[in-house]
Amino acid sequence: MAGVGTTAKTGERCPESGIWQSMDAPSTTAPIAKGNVMPPHNGKAVTWKLIKLA
Repeated sequence: MAGVGTTAKTGERCPESGIWQSMDAPSTTAPIAKGNVMPPHNGKAVTWKLIKLA
C-alpha cells in the first residue's frame, strides 16, 4: 500500500486511492481512485502527491 507523500505523474496509474494534490501553481486537489490514470492539470502533465488516504 502506498502512503501519504507518494507521488505519481500524469499518465501513470494511480497507486493508491485518496486525495491527491498537484505539484504546480496554482495547485488543485482531486480524489483519484487506485488504478485510474493520473490526469493533467491546467492542460499540462504534472506530478501529483498523495495527501490523504481514502
